[in-house]
Amino acid sequence: MTATADAPGRLGTIGGLRAGLKLAAMVVWLGACLLLYYAWKVLPGSNPWPRRFLRGLGWLAGARVRCVGGPLRRGAVLLANHQSWLDIPILAGVSGTAFVAHAGLAESALLKWLCEMNDTVFVTRTERGSIAGQVAQVREALSETGALAIFPEGTTTDGSRLLPFKSALLSALDPPPPRIAVQPVWLDYGREAAAIAWVGDEHGVANFLRVLARPRSFAVTAHFLAPFDPAVVGDRKAIAREARERVARVMRTGYPIGG
Repeated sequence: MTATADAPGRLGTIGGLRAGLKLAAMVVWLGACLLLYYAWKVLPGSNPWPRRFLRGLGWLAGARVRCVGGPLRRGAVLLANHQSWLDIPILAGVSGTAFVAHAGLAESALLKWLCEMNDTVFVTRTERGSIAGQVAQVREALSETGALAIFPEGTTTDGSRLLPFKSALLSALDPPPPRIAVQPVWLDYGREAAAIAWVGDEHGVANFLRVLARPRSFAVTAHFLAPFDPAVVGDRKAIAREARERVARVMRTGYPIGG
């Protein structure tokens, strides 16, 4: 797979039409969810429409998701492998989690606005002086949203391998806040992983359109593995290693640790 072959201009007439129709459906779905989101804000309790929008976005893109195990919805940090922009709507749609995202996303006013509706925490990984502030952000988000997801590989892969889990974004768990659990997650695209993955120098828009141009839906399995107490495991580096090993084992064998 190369960036040239996957460029939007190479989608073909039928693929381009298919992508356009799906994109139009997404825009209509967004408009409906925005109306319901703002109408719901007058009611007490959490607003379900960001999660429902993301779930619908994944479905319109072709993802048919099933879960193995169940997500923690309160007091949880989900650590998941990362292959595609679809990971976000898939994971949020089935778990209701908010996300830690790179501050670069906030440079787009539209993306920032949409992300903030789902309580996204933006962090800047290159500014060491801001780590204390970012830890405070993550801890506050945990107390407010209940569950927060991080992609600790720091980039996407083609699904055939698992990169080391970077521990920098786990500083908020060193030491962990009270009553917080870590839950590893494996998002498995099966035989479609390489075709869906956003890797190399492919532009994000090109990958987005390429996925929408696909003629068939595809299965995704979200494996929610057994959670563990980060206070028992150790510091943030130990937490990252433990979570990665649990995901790596189920990728290799199909059986989670303890299963």
